[in-house]
Amino acid sequence: MGTAGALLSESVLGWSIFTIVLLVILAFCWVYIRKFQSRQESEVISTITAICALAIALITSALLPVDIFLVSFMKYPNGTYKNWAANNETRQQIEDTVLYGYYTLYSIILFCVFLWIPFVYFYYEEKDEDNSNKCSQVKNALKYTTGFVIVCSALLLIGAFVPLAPPPSQNATSEWEKVQYLFQELGSSRLAALSFSISSLTLIGMLAVITYTAYGMSVLPLNLIKGTRSVVYERLENTEDTEEVEHQIDKLKAKCADGRPLSMRDRRSLQDLEAKLLVLCRRGHHLEIAERNCCNKVGSALRPVKILLGVFFILVALLFIVTLFISNLDQALHSAGISTGFIIFGTNLTNPLNELLLALQPVFPLDYVLITIITMYFVFTSMAGIRNMGIWFFWMRLYKIRPKRTRPQALLFLCMILLLIVLHTSYMIYSLAPQYVMYGSQKYLLQTPLPPSEPSQGNRSTTITKICDAGAPEDQCTVTRSYLFLHKFWFFSTIYYFGNWAFLVVFFIGLVVSCCKGKKSVIEGEVDADDSDVSDDEYVH
Repeated sequence: MGTAGALLSESVLGWSIFTIVLLVILAFCWVYIRKFQSRQESEVISTITAICALAIALITSALLPVDIFLVSFMKYPNGTYKNWAANNETRQQIEDTVLYGYYTLYSIILFCVFLWIPFVYFYYEEKDEDNSNKCSQVKNALKYTTGFVIVCSALLLIGAFVPLAPPPSQNATSEWEKVQYLFQELGSSRLAALSFSISSLTLIGMLAVITYTAYGMSVLPLNLIKGTRSVVYERLENTEDTEEVEHQIDKLKAKCADGRPLSMRDRRSLQDLEAKLLVLCRRGHHLEIAERNCCNKVGSALRPVKILLGVFFILVALLFIVTLFISNLDQALHSAGISTGFIIFGTNLTNPLNELLLALQPVFPLDYVLITIITMYFVFTSMAGIRNMGIWFFWMRLYKIRPKRTRPQALLFLCMILLLIVLHTSYMIYSLAPQYVMYGSQKYLLQTPLPPSEPSQGNRSTTITKICDAGAPEDQCTVTRSYLFLHKFWFFSTIYYFGNWAFLVVFFIGLVVSCCKGKKSVIEGEVDADDSDVSDDEYVH
């Protein structure tokens, strides 16, 4: 009864923390989406979809600390199993609970990426101005969504038949035995299809992490440190530019004062100047509002706090970059090779973040708080990167992400990108602290022979406590479900490894670009030449 009670209390503690985080995530998603969505173009279906998709992304990222927490709490610091975890069936039950949690959330992500978000996106794209033909709208949205469903089905089928074990010898088997082998693999790896599909999406998430997260890690702290330009100076500069453009327009109009028509070149110049004047007038209106805005005044008063936060974030970013470089270098020098996905047995080079997590382990729950902060840090820097860059398709910018004026399609794209980024975040955190993410704070007992010089009473061995690593006995250390999910297919792990090197390169490029840029305008992104007057009026009101 005591063992069952201890098991229940440990499980309840881990999942209670997860539930609290879940409620916080839902509240944050509602505030975040409402902050950026366009008030004029917003619809209930797109708003609910964006909030749910963003919440699923954050909930999935919050499951990793719970996974590490549960496997770590199975053991005492001396390397022995706790009473409730001494039975292998009990440990398997806990592991299966977490595994089913992963598969449930990953299945929901597949549903969102391949069905729900595409349908809502195309449903909104097919919307008429009079909004009269709903049936045609739904039919066209389903037609385009079918393509995504076909891709998802193809990935599931490929994953179901990809063999995870070595094939039988070519000489010792017949063709029928080879076919039997494939079907045995299909039956023994029932969940491999989902794993393959998620790993394929993680590759796309890797590209998003390299593009947005790497840039966000540099631009977020530097923007906090540099701050924004003075609104008074910007208004003065804008007034001077407005007067200059008005003067040029008057000069051009003076040419046709006697009734003579303007040349083609002058007409084009006049149109360009009038468009520029319109943007400057709107910009002046926004600057006037910004000068009266209480939030900007409070932000100016909190300037020292922003600088300190910026310095802290850049130090955290540099810690992650150094740690990632050391981890990648360790894998390059001491891993089992490219054919194993660069799996590494133990930590051969000192990994600062891994050591910090292990050092915090005795003071519960500091190590779990830190791993949660690291996970959220990657998500928020990704949001900062998308916020600053916008959503691009190669060299074409599709959408801008701006407060109160982001279109529903852009929010759906944002949430889909974040879903893909979260999938790759688990591997990024594994790269930062491979030993801790694989085993948490677990230790195991190892029998070692005594040196011949030391006296003994018949027993020539001694027991020492070691930190669990990839070389530990399977019955002594429990691997996190996240690690097993990430390394089910070695070729994906190999691609992720090279993606980490690309991440390092892009971070330093983004850091140089961010350092060379000047201070941002206090109304950065609020006024652009391609904005409509309607969206501008919406923001002002």
